[in-house]
Amino acid sequence: MYLFKLLSTFLKVNIQLDLAYRADVLVNGLMSLFWLGWELLSLSIIFSNTQQLGGWGPSELIALLGVWRLVNVLMQTIVWPNTEKFNTGVRDGSLDYTFLQPANSQLLISISRIVVWRAWDFVLATILIAAGMSGSGRLASPLQIAAFLALTVSGAAIIYSLWIVLISLTFWFTKFDNNVTIMQALMDAGRYPAQVYPFWLRALITFVIPIAVATTVPLQALRGELVAWQIGSFLLVGAAALFISSRVWKAGVRRYSGASS
Repeated sequence: MYLFKLLSTFLKVNIQLDLAYRADVLVNGLMSLFWLGWELLSLSIIFSNTQQLGGWGPSELIALLGVWRLVNVLMQTIVWPNTEKFNTGVRDGSLDYTFLQPANSQLLISISRIVVWRAWDFVLATILIAAGMSGSGRLASPLQIAAFLALTVSGAAIIYSLWIVLISLTFWFTKFDNNVTIMQALMDAGRYPAQVYPFWLRALITFVIPIAVATTVPLQALRGELVAWQIGSFLLVGAAALFISSRVWKAGVRRYSGASS
C-alpha cells in the first residue's frame, strides 16, 4: 500500500511536469512516429535484398522491433532521465536529501523522474508486436504469451539491474558521468536477432550487456522456440540480477559520504 502511494505521487508530479510543456509532448509524439517510420523503412530496405535475416522473416523482425522499442520505453522513461538526475545530485549535493527520506533510496532514485508521455511509445511497441506476429502466421498459445510477458519483464529487470550497478560505481569512482554510455551505444544491437552477429558480439550482448536477453529471448518464447528449463533459467537470471544490483547499491550507499565531506 505504501509503495503504491509513493508511485502514484511521483506519477502525478511527473504528469504535471510533462503537461506543463504540452507542445513538447506533441512534438515528441510526432518524432516517435517519424523514427518508427524510419525503422520500418530500414527493414524494408534490408528485405528488398533478402528473404530472411538470421532465420527471421520480415514480419518477425517487425515483432522484434516492437520488443526492442519496449525496452527503449524503459530506458527513455526511467533510466536516462534518472541517470542525469543522479549524476547531477552527486555533483551538487542534492543526492544527500534522497538518503534522508523515509523510503528506499534505490526506489527513489529510480522513479523520481518519469517521462510519462513515453506511454505513447509503449502503445506503438505493442502494435508492432501484434502486427508482426500476425503477419508471420504464427498463432501463439496462452502459455507462449505468458512466457513472453514473463521474459519481457525479466529482461527489463536485467537491463534495470545493469543500470543500477553502473550508476552505483559512482560511489567508488566519483567522476563517472559516462556510466551508461556503453550500454546506450549497444542498445541498437537489440533491434536485430542475436543470431546475425559474430560470436564475440553475440556473447557481449547476451552475457555482458544482455540486450539480447531483453529482446530476442522473449520473442523466441513467443515463437515457441524455448523449452521450459530455458525459460526458467532466464527468469532466474532476472531475479538474480535484481538481487545483485540491490546489494551493489547498498554497498555503494554505505560508502557514500555526502557532497560536503
